[in-house]
Amino acid sequence: MLAMNNLISRTKTKIIGLIALAITICFTAIACGGGSQTQAASGIAPELVVDYIHTVLLADRTAYTKHVVNRLKKLEGKEKADGVVPAEATEGWKQTGGVPLPAQMFRLGSEVALENSDAFTYGLISPWNLNDNQAPRNEFEKKAMAEVVETGEPYKGYQEIAGQTYYSAVYPDKAVAEACVTCHNTHPVHLEKYPDKVFELNEVMGGIVINLPIDKT
Repeated sequence: MLAMNNLISRTKTKIIGLIALAITICFTAIACGGGSQTQAASGIAPELVVDYIHTVLLADRTAYTKHVVNRLKKLEGKEKADGVVPAEATEGWKQTGGVPLPAQMFRLGSEVALENSDAFTYGLISPWNLNDNQAPRNEFEKKAMAEVVETGEPYKGYQEIAGQTYYSAVYPDKAVAEACVTCHNTHPVHLEKYPDKVFELNEVMGGIVINLPIDKT
């Protein structure tokens, strides 16, 4: 278990470092771009900034799922035939001494990022959300999520929230490992709310939403 705790600690450190890099890119983009909605000659377009951020987030989410969760002996109380590490990935990881599920790890990272900077926000949304906080929250997210599910491609655009203009993007969040579909398909909330929805490997399960504040002045 000590080895697993060390692995989680190293993973968190890497996530924080990569997020810090993304934040630096974000600040550079806004500073060089003069904070406007159009790209300055020496600046970075907001479309590229959100792509850079997404690349970092997706890399860590995929790595955690494939190289940590997939190696554990148990997933939500169920034995994993290919598990080699004597630990469990579970929603109640704090109470059981296990490790967070990929979606929980993602949320923990977003909270750390928000504590360190308000340069941008990110999170998970899904039309098949297990957590009510991860349902699409406004018309932009509802439209974006529908497009992403239909096309499998990112949806990007400007929106205004509480008087602040954001360049927002929703990227497909796909089932990158068997652990993703197994966990969701057997979750009691999923079975109750979406009994006819059975996810398959590589299917879009939701979206990664990134909101980049834009200064209109």
